[in-house]
Amino acid sequence: MSESLRSYLDFTIETAYLAGRLTLGYYQTGLQPDMKPDDTPVTIADKKAEELIRSRIEKQYPRHAIIGEEHGAKDVQGATHRWIIDPIDGTKAFTRGVPLYGVLIGLEIEGTVQVGAAYFPALDEMVAAATGEGCWWNGRRAHVSSVTDLSRAYLTFSDLNSFERYNRADAFMRLVRATYHRVGWSDAYGYAVVATGRAEIMLDPIMNVWDCGPFPPILQEAGGYFGDWQGSETIYAGEALATTRRYFLRY
Repeated sequence: MSESLRSYLDFTIETAYLAGRLTLGYYQTGLQPDMKPDDTPVTIADKKAEELIRSRIEKQYPRHAIIGEEHGAKDVQGATHRWIIDPIDGTKAFTRGVPLYGVLIGLEIEGTVQVGAAYFPALDEMVAAATGEGCWWNGRRAHVSSVTDLSRAYLTFSDLNSFERYNRADAFMRLVRATYHRVGWSDAYGYAVVATGRAEIMLDPIMNVWDCGPFPPILQEAGGYFGDWQGSETIYAGEALATTRRYFLRY
């Protein structure tokens, strides 16, 4: 890995960790969310965590662009690097005191996400990767599962009702019938679980770009796949699938 990617990875891990520790100051305190126009929750913890992340990026890399869930896009003319931020992925879990929420940071370089970190503060789990450097889970190399039989595979997802809402119920039910265990491990944590070999498939029929930010390098470096349901390794499809290479399925 180039020295620049190494420094970006170190910076991303440190920033995700600091933002995550900030969120813990609000976690399980009875914090009540505000509701956005799309009926999703947001809290002061989301906003403060993103402000911390953006402040660190702007100080360290002032010529880089930024997009974040809570504070929008900052365009920089001629920028070849863009940071993608979700300060709390899983705000519903966060506000209910459930530990499966994460801080997500990805770095896109010339159109390809090459660095990413997903930190789960309430579990103190860090999953991070950069192109060519491997995927790391709390300091250990992470790999996708070696299970080879789909009938023994674990399938995980976020919102069960979303598959019907977005006209993907038939595809989802085919997987439900084909797999061994189906469990809603929710949002970003499900993708981290696949990257670390604890499940074989995670999918969502609807995803924003900031929900996907760090996962292309994390899954690729763990030996897996992250992208759309048709096989394109992208964060811009509005949907997402993570799996081992041998489990890649076409719909």
